[in-house]
Amino acid sequence: MEDDFYATIKFKNGEEIFAKVAASEEEERTMLVIHNPITAVEIKQRGQMVGYKVEPWLKTTKEDMFIIDMDNVLTISESSDIAMINMFQQFVQDSERDRKGQPKISKKMGYLSNVHDAKDILEKLYKSSP
Repeated sequence: MEDDFYATIKFKNGEEIFAKVAASEEEERTMLVIHNPITAVEIKQRGQMVGYKVEPWLKTTKEDMFIIDMDNVLTISESSDIAMINMFQQFVQDSERDRKGQPKISKKMGYLSNVHDAKDILEKLYKSSP
């Protein structure tokens, strides 16, 4: 088995995924072992690209490793795109946290403010204390 690498894989059926990949030779056939495959969809607002929506490739399973026959692959491209790799790693961390039952951090967990507003509030609390 070769070393793992990040790659975009385009399948013959048109699907495109991003995953951590390792190639393996099995009985004169090349297989890909893919870890945590994701799909990324561009989100556009008023014609300009704003970001990506990252989702698991297969939504009805909790498995994180799959074996793909190279006969189903149209092309594979090793990726060194730091932004895409960071999105992938963040997705994997969030998925692991979900599996462990840890809550996701959200704005509903507490009050968020900017530094100026927080400073004003703290000064008022300090001045009003006995």
